[in-house]
Amino acid sequence: MDSLLLAVPGAVVATGADAGVAAHYGRPAQEQRELAAGRAIVDLSSRGVLRLAGPDRLTWLDSLTSQRLVDLRPGDSAETLLLDPSGRIEHAIELVDDGAAAWLIVEAASVLPLVTFLNRMRFWKEVEIEDRTADVAVLGALFDLDEPGPDGPPLVWHDPWATGAIGGVTRAASPHHPGADLPLRLALVPRAALAGLAGRPLAGVDALEALRIAAWRPRAAREIDARSIPHELDWLRSAVHLDKGCYRGQETVAKVHNLGRPPRRLVQLDLDGSDAVLPAPGAPVLAGDAEVGAVTSSARHHEDGPIALAVVKRSVAEDAVLTVRTPDGDVAAAQRVVVPAGAGPAVEVPRLPRLGAVQRH
Repeated sequence: MDSLLLAVPGAVVATGADAGVAAHYGRPAQEQRELAAGRAIVDLSSRGVLRLAGPDRLTWLDSLTSQRLVDLRPGDSAETLLLDPSGRIEHAIELVDDGAAAWLIVEAASVLPLVTFLNRMRFWKEVEIEDRTADVAVLGALFDLDEPGPDGPPLVWHDPWATGAIGGVTRAASPHHPGADLPLRLALVPRAALAGLAGRPLAGVDALEALRIAAWRPRAAREIDARSIPHELDWLRSAVHLDKGCYRGQETVAKVHNLGRPPRRLVQLDLDGSDAVLPAPGAPVLAGDAEVGAVTSSARHHEDGPIALAVVKRSVAEDAVLTVRTPDGDVAAAQRVVVPAGAGPAVEVPRLPRLGAVQRH
């Protein structure tokens, strides 16, 4: 569904997961600076919006997903993941509760499969599930939005990535996590109200993508694939509560956190900016001649130049010089470590002697 804000002069339509909103409005770098300074709004109305009403909504979602949701009060926000039985990520959900219903913000491609799954798992729970994407839109900003909500007062989701969520943990080694520079707010507004925002300072979705990449913030439409587990993307920081009760995929979450290491890790790549090449998602990442991972997101940052997120094998040395293969040639890339290669288990388990082993003193 195309946004009403595409009628703004200069709007250039985004493609892929963001199709239907503006990639930019003709001034990409300036829009990014305005967004970072807390002066611009991003149209994210390509995202899906679900409304879950009923007295069982929070306890039911809590039993299915990775975050503790039973304690949410009206106006509280959370991020949670729906995992498969093996602990791989199927859906990332941004949730804000208004006291009568839980509002879920998801990627557009997640709407149908997520609604199908939730309806299948409802059984006798008192929960009503509505797809409200057609009449409710999402706006993003780095300041508190005061737009009217779909059912009255403003309903705004506050991204826990900026601070980390209670019950979560970050694997990032950086003393200053760049997520602190991305205090993202998502407001739910009537879709018909978008036309009235044409006179406000606007930034395209490309601006938010650049700031998101610089903040190491994973996004479901970009960073996850069929093998992704939360630990690889540092998603235990904001979307997983390590002390909550049983949910689908919890065994893998607990086992890798307490006893193991994820097989892959997220890195930020600072790309050689001497060429105009910006690698597309899926572009191979090489260490020497060996393919060790793939780009998941890329953008031109208004200060850092061309940057990307990539998922690489955990065994790749943190100081390895990498290259990204593109149709126009290889691009040199320097790593910024997000999830350290040596991030180990939270619990040290002593090794037991082998049966029959000879003890020498």
